[in-house]
Amino acid sequence: MLLIEEKYRTVAEILFSSGTCPRCVLRLCCVGFPTPYRLPYKDLMEELRKFLTPGDGDGGAADGDNAPPNKKARLDDSDGCPAEEAQSAETSGAPKTCNLCLGILQHLSDVEFVKKTFHKVQSAGYEFKDFVFSVSLPAQLLVREHCAWLQAQQEMKKSGRVLDKGDIIQLKEAYKWIIHPLISDELGVQAVSKSAFEVGVVFCHQETDEDCHFLATVCKDCFKPAKNKHSVFTRMAVVKALEKIKENDFWRHFPWPPSSPKTTCEVVDMQCNHASVFVAGRYNKYSRNLPQTPWVIDGERKMESSVEELITERLMAVFKADSFNFSSSGREDVDVRTLGRGRPFAVEIVNPHKVQFNKQDMKDLQEKINNSDKIKVRDLQIVNREAVAHMKEGEEEKTKCYSALIWTEKNIKKEDLDLLDNVKELKIVQKTPLRVLHRRPLASRIRLIHTMTTEYVDEHHFRLYLKTQAGTYIKEFVHSDFGRTVPNIESLMKTSADILELDVESVDVDWPPALDD
Repeated sequence: MLLIEEKYRTVAEILFSSGTCPRCVLRLCCVGFPTPYRLPYKDLMEELRKFLTPGDGDGGAADGDNAPPNKKARLDDSDGCPAEEAQSAETSGAPKTCNLCLGILQHLSDVEFVKKTFHKVQSAGYEFKDFVFSVSLPAQLLVREHCAWLQAQQEMKKSGRVLDKGDIIQLKEAYKWIIHPLISDELGVQAVSKSAFEVGVVFCHQETDEDCHFLATVCKDCFKPAKNKHSVFTRMAVVKALEKIKENDFWRHFPWPPSSPKTTCEVVDMQCNHASVFVAGRYNKYSRNLPQTPWVIDGERKMESSVEELITERLMAVFKADSFNFSSSGREDVDVRTLGRGRPFAVEIVNPHKVQFNKQDMKDLQEKINNSDKIKVRDLQIVNREAVAHMKEGEEEKTKCYSALIWTEKNIKKEDLDLLDNVKELKIVQKTPLRVLHRRPLASRIRLIHTMTTEYVDEHHFRLYLKTQAGTYIKEFVHSDFGRTVPNIESLMKTSADILELDVESVDVDWPPALDD
């Protein structure tokens, strides 16, 4: 059964006789069920021929054979038979490529294409439990379909009916109805509307590439060059132009019927891609000669490794990914250690090929990372994209605890340390430090020193423990950065001071969730 309603009969006749394939006839006749599209092409052609041939007894109209005689439209003898004309055209060596889908629903939904897709996916070596199939179609298909819709709309108006463009079945949807079950059978998994694993196909048809160029003359404001686009004739631009162009202007440049092409659409690209996987944890840094991220200046590497590299080189190897993006809750200087429970971090693993990991797998991966004596990670786990946002939430409001070894020029007195011990909620103003001015904009930022406690070491050294608002520059709070941070330890103690060692004792962010060791 074709499921074409009787009211669309003349539309089907016009389309079929003009070089439109049976599946595109179904689309323009608003057949919204997958079953007819999945019929073998020869069977579908025969069904449509029966439907359109005068006097053939078992038409495929949705009204059925029991419909009243006056509801069974038949062609006038003088009109000829479009089904016979189409069949004759196919056997006479005339172009066989559909003038609407450019062969996509004819030749690129067969077993051979599915086998190519299967081999591409298999050779890519991904782990996946289902897949989504994406299709990129040439923009000129929109112009040809618009032309067919305008013609069909005119035909429907003759009988007082309306054909809304939104009722036409989109080529992409019809194609997926056909191709999804075929690929699913080959891969052994289901095609779904949303999946982490995507199989993408890009179609191109050079022969008709200029079909939409007239739109740039009629609707100039719809086509604007973009740096990341090879052509101004994007699908979005063509859609806008077709919505805007007047019917008479369209017909003047693109009359009915569209030309029947001599060639079929080609697959110019077929790619597999897996959505990013996000790995989170906390890291400790024990070295005072290790930057958080690769330290390269003017193309020259200053340190042989980094926290980022020590973590991600293991992740990349295990997940078999293309690339990564590393982020953390703040950062420490190269000479600063991070102790306690460590600093939260997250790594976006881009296009991973291996994605199936259980808790033990992640523990084993954590142990491999922890073979280094420079860093250690804990609570290593896979999280979702939304969870990573928690690491950045309240970045300015969270607190951090530090310990610093400080030198003073004058001898340290008990009252000096008592003064610092009694400081609570000290508000300081910090201009962007000179040492980071090359990568951060010049600004004055207010920060809070929540508490300070001291520990005497000798007459010129003491240890200072601070709890501060995130974003506080501790080194500059000690030595003032040439007066760019006020108040500071120098002004409070009325002596020159400098910081000799600094450790991050805690980053007070309750993320990611702690795991059992």
